[in-house]
Amino acid sequence: MNRPTTDTGDVNIRGAQKSLRRRWTIYHLTTFVLTFVSYSMLHAARKIFSNVKSTIAEEWSLPANYSINPTKPDDLWNQTRLYKSPDDATIFLGVLDAVFMFSYSAGLFISGIIGDRFDLRIVLSVGMIVTAIVNFLFAVVSEWLHIYSIPWYVCFWILNGLAQSTGWPCVVAIMGNWFGKEGRGLIFGIWSACASVGNIFGAALAAAFLSYGYEYPFLVCAVLLVCCAIICLFAIIPSPADVGLQMEDEISSVAEQTNDRETGEETEVLIRNNDGSTQKPVTFFRAWFLPGVLMYSLCYACLKLVNYSFFFWLPFYLKSKFSWEESEADLLSTLYDVGGIFGGIIGGVASDFIGFRSLVVIPALLIAVPLLFVFSALTNSKAANGAVMTITGAFIGGPANMISAAITADLGRQEVLAASDQALSTVTGIVDGTGSFGAAIGQVLIPVIQKGFDDWRFVFYFFILMTLITCVCIFPLFIRECRAAIAKFKLWRSSRGQQNYDRIQD
Repeated sequence: MNRPTTDTGDVNIRGAQKSLRRRWTIYHLTTFVLTFVSYSMLHAARKIFSNVKSTIAEEWSLPANYSINPTKPDDLWNQTRLYKSPDDATIFLGVLDAVFMFSYSAGLFISGIIGDRFDLRIVLSVGMIVTAIVNFLFAVVSEWLHIYSIPWYVCFWILNGLAQSTGWPCVVAIMGNWFGKEGRGLIFGIWSACASVGNIFGAALAAAFLSYGYEYPFLVCAVLLVCCAIICLFAIIPSPADVGLQMEDEISSVAEQTNDRETGEETEVLIRNNDGSTQKPVTFFRAWFLPGVLMYSLCYACLKLVNYSFFFWLPFYLKSKFSWEESEADLLSTLYDVGGIFGGIIGGVASDFIGFRSLVVIPALLIAVPLLFVFSALTNSKAANGAVMTITGAFIGGPANMISAAITADLGRQEVLAASDQALSTVTGIVDGTGSFGAAIGQVLIPVIQKGFDDWRFVFYFFILMTLITCVCIFPLFIRECRAAIAKFKLWRSSRGQQNYDRIQD
């Protein structure tokens, strides 16, 4: 007697095995490229602001010894400024960084929930278009119309943080849908370079168009964001299921379970689990208590504080300490991001090989501690600063990229979520949102520390403290993974010894 479930199961099994043989498709490539470019553009918009701070501070302040002739309309127009000195404007720029990060952090929690419940492609595209509009109003319109108003800047920068928060949960969820756990460290290690590439591109835009006025880099970036959003809206495919394919983790699950027990009953369960009607998004509060989510969220709060402090303040630090030209400081600061790219890729490959992520993250951060000491004591040498910046980026930016991409994808695709794969966006929002909250606090503390001690070295000491706390947050997980790695190694040695024994007996 024929059983329909078994026949269908055989078809699913053969399809799964065939899909494993033909692992990559054109959809994987387009997904990788489009999500990479879209988030790079969002990060470029952030980097432009950090790289034109000195120029903005001067533009928002009256020139030194500036005398106003009330009978001249031009003088009355040009006297409209926010502050009397660039130093006062710099403090407000630090406040804007904090405003952005707090709103970005709050937005990530919301966007993560939205991403698991609505079309990821639409959420991402709308966020990019709103970001372009807000940046245009913040920089271009305000400068062209001389709208120097604190409420104007604060309101639009809050909207900017909320709009940009849609990006990361959506792109990570889309990538997690298309790429399974096997090789995720390498794939996400390369892909997570999108933030660093965006930083480099943003710095290049700032350097290329800053001479025309600080608003022009924002204008060019806004146009590119809109173009990219339109392409993503029509070209990105959020999930393999949208084109009749299975997710890679599901294919592996079918193949593995089939090898163990090929029964009609089990096949029926697999088919039912692959039916979208049985899959529901996890709740926000349940996602917090998934294994590893809380630990990595606290860990990332400290690490992102350090990483984003370099992101926001490195060009300003180089200019203020060594009196370099702003364009030179902008370009040299990109070496930190170059280091982060290589650090993320190498760390991802190493964690794939070892099979455990924290065994790579903690040693890298411990190496970063003495590097921060060295960085704080460097003299006016572009070659020395560039070299140390690159290495520091590898050991701080690299682990940060791993946590925000590969590790977050692991957390959102755990075995406990087999019956509900609608968790990746929510988990991403939690981890990155907590990290962004820590980064926001850092933007408030850094100018206070620097001004209070009047020495940038104390800022670096603060970075060292935060790096050590990062290690402490995931130290229990590190211990567990060390034990698991040792047990795995012993098992490998015993199986290797058994194979050698059998070979000798033969």
